[in-house]
Amino acid sequence: MVDLPKLKFASPKEKGVMVWLAEPQNFAAAMAAPEKAADLPSEALAFAATTRFEAKAGRLLWFVGADGAPGAVYFVDTGAAADPFQPAALAGLLPSGVYRFATPPGKADLASLAFLLGSHRFARYKSEREAPRLIAPAGVGVKEIESIANSVAFARDLIDTPANDLGPDELEAAIQAVADRFGAKISVIRGEKLARDFPLIHAVGKGSPRAPRLVDLRWKPKRARQLTLVGKGVCFDSGGLDIKPESAMGLMKKDMGGAAAAIAAAAMIMAADVDVALRLIVPIVENSVSGEAFRPGDVYSSRKGLSVEIGNTDAEGRLILADALALASEEKPELLVDFATLTGAARVALGPDLPPFFTDDEALAADIARHGAAVNDPVWRLPLWQAYDSKLDGKVGQITNAPAGGMAGAITAALFLRRFVDRSAESKTSWVHFDIYGWTPAAKPGRPEGGEAQVARLIFSLAQERFGAANLR
Repeated sequence: MVDLPKLKFASPKEKGVMVWLAEPQNFAAAMAAPEKAADLPSEALAFAATTRFEAKAGRLLWFVGADGAPGAVYFVDTGAAADPFQPAALAGLLPSGVYRFATPPGKADLASLAFLLGSHRFARYKSEREAPRLIAPAGVGVKEIESIANSVAFARDLIDTPANDLGPDELEAAIQAVADRFGAKISVIRGEKLARDFPLIHAVGKGSPRAPRLVDLRWKPKRARQLTLVGKGVCFDSGGLDIKPESAMGLMKKDMGGAAAAIAAAAMIMAADVDVALRLIVPIVENSVSGEAFRPGDVYSSRKGLSVEIGNTDAEGRLILADALALASEEKPELLVDFATLTGAARVALGPDLPPFFTDDEALAADIARHGAAVNDPVWRLPLWQAYDSKLDGKVGQITNAPAGGMAGAITAALFLRRFVDRSAESKTSWVHFDIYGWTPAAKPGRPEGGEAQVARLIFSLAQERFGAANLR
């Protein structure tokens, strides 16, 4: 079982070592004219001048004040494209202890959140050093930031846990733990019981001895407006009979990253008591090789009634999402969001740090871009290019899960999913699909190497604005 993290700020009653944030050019000017540098400690300027310290973004300068207490200056870039998470690098540079910013950094909420996120480490199998702790700057939303940080950390831990310890049973248990924490209810359909109403989920998961399932969480269902989140929960993806090469299989424990991100977003929304009826749907499978595994060329029905021809068993994520999206659409939620580690094509197009999203709703697209920028959870819109839709036509079934040719793979995957969303005039559901990577391949401030709950913070911010939330400060 993956434990719920407990990231917290230090008490403001603690003294804390002072840390100044400085831009290298301004620091150099201050060394030349220290009498004009009232916002920087004179001891730091003198020590830097004596030791010929070269101020560069990302470097840390330690000094001892006149009272004998230590202090530090961390150098940041303040350019237009500067990462607001930069101060989080301190979580890896500072020794264990308590720290406070001498003056609140720009975008103090983001800098403080980033420090907590940067201090998180996956430590299930080996011990980690005690992380430094930060006293939150005055005026930041402490409770909300801690809630966001712990939700993201939980998702990271789920993604980082190898498949031998995080299979369908364990992922279901993680959702149950979140439901219990916030008074939500879940229902689960497992194994052969899926075959009639969720045939695609059953087909993908039946090759594993660990039973497939559909987990359906509901929170405050009587509220007037509904938000439904759907997350791809492939606990390990071998590729099935179209087996992946070794180079592509090594990180496939992260193929439930969409589920983890959806769980994180749901936890944030419930913690903030957003005024919405929340539903979280997670189809959970393991895509394995066995005599029971589904095959290329098989044709299966789907919950929506469309017959699906299997062009490739390694395009399994869209199959389980298809049944889940069909279920979600039946209630006609106001907003329907799916999260999935779906295609390598998305990574070729935009890299690991910039997930593409797809929607037909122009207003929703604008809101997503705005919130992504505001909370430093970046995304980029790609088109649901209608001219490619015919590529999905099957030769035997009505639709194929793997169009021939291999081009525009992220777009055709999104178009496949759109076939299972109710887009009728009566529905009025706004739908968006996020094709996330769910992984940070090289550590960055606030983002240690490993699992990452991409887009979860963005959706939380959007939900707060659209539906309203209680004050968690």
